Amino acid sequence: METREEFMSANTSALSLGVAHFSAIDVEPAKFVSLAAAAGFSSVGLRLHPAFPGAPYYELPTGSNAARDVKARLDSEGISLYDIEFVVIGPDFDAAALTSVLEAASALGARRLSVCGDDPDRERLVANFGALCDLAASFGMGVDLENMGWRTVASFDDSLSIVQDSERGNAGALVDALHFFRNGGQANDVSAAPQGMIRSIQLCDARGPAPITADQKVSEARTGRFAPGLGELPVASLMRVLPTGAAVSVEVPIHSSQAPERHLRHLHDAARALTG
Repeated sequence: METREEFMSANTSALSLGVAHFSAIDVEPAKFVSLAAAAGFSSVGLRLHPAFPGAPYYELPTGSNAARDVKARLDSEGISLYDIEFVVIGPDFDAAALTSVLEAASALGARRLSVCGDDPDRERLVANFGALCDLAASFGMGVDLENMGWRTVASFDDSLSIVQDSERGNAGALVDALHFFRNGGQANDVSAAPQGMIRSIQLCDARGPAPITADQKVSEARTGRFAPGLGELPVASLMRVLPTGAAVSVEVPIHSSQAPERHLRHLHDAARALTG
């Protein structure tokens, strides 16, 4: 009888792949949907909230022409909106401020919201994360907490702990290959996580020694990623322990000299080679 790992390995070639908006963030949402579909992806993520002050993002208010255009593209291309990003839960976080964003995302069919935690007051962080999960649930969505080495929630263990302590059924710990491996994660951490704790996995790769300072970590995350399987991270080991039902997407920012069409196709083909 096949083990779970053998079954998943044998079936990853049929895996649905998504692509994060950060992979081509300068492309507006409707066009990004079309380019992603043309590249072979079956879902997309969209950046509907700034990851940091001044960061690019797109507003798609419910009922707006922009939102209707994106919905029409999703329908005509036969592609779905899986998640939206990106929210930082800091000391002054107010979940209610995201009501309109979540309403708009839900209307487009989004299922998850990606966040990170950057509040040294753990009790407050858990409470705010839980409040956001409750708000998202009212729109039929869940929340994924992503670890980042320069944030308070730096490791996968940190994110998993917050998710568990929140005691929210729609909460998950997001596994981003770069942040996961660069901050001490190993594939067996994924297989050992309680069922349902990991809903989303983002693929990418990296080369060279792990960065040390916060600035170096930020730089690698934004400009130092490679397509999955084309670097030195043990991404293949991650693919062998995919949790049942977890959504898989690719997140590798484009370089300025590349055409978005070619970049997205490159990411799709690299991920397929890794899974197939």
